[in-house]
Amino acid sequence: QVQLAESGGGLVQAGDSLKLSCVASRSFSILGMAWFRQVPGKQREFLAAISRNGGSTKYGYFVQGRVKISRDNAKSTVILQMNSLKPEDTAVYYCAGTLKATIETYGLHYDYWGQGTQVTVSS
Repeated sequence: QVQLAESGGGLVQAGDSLKLSCVASRSFSILGMAWFRQVPGKQREFLAAISRNGGSTKYGYFVQGRVKISRDNAKSTVILQMNSLKPEDTAVYYCAGTLKATIETYGLHYDYWGQGTQVTVSS
């Protein structure tokens, strides 16, 4: 079993930047990783994904250009850098990992999930 732990959330102002981190307990180098977010009562939204070796990335349509995903396999960490934050970015942000060979934009593709970290953007 792989455990994922997110950190870096908090309260920021509109226009600020924020870096979220997610650490895996084991097997990180064989996991494709992704970030999603969810607002209560709304559907989970795909943000970004990165392949095992970092050579391939995917981004969600509504955040493309404002977020960047990266990973450090030596530290078992995946990073989501978010810029120009807006109040509508307020959500719980989750990292997810998959043992499958590809990265995809839908949640069912992922085998492991963190507990989430709250990001609140004030106007």
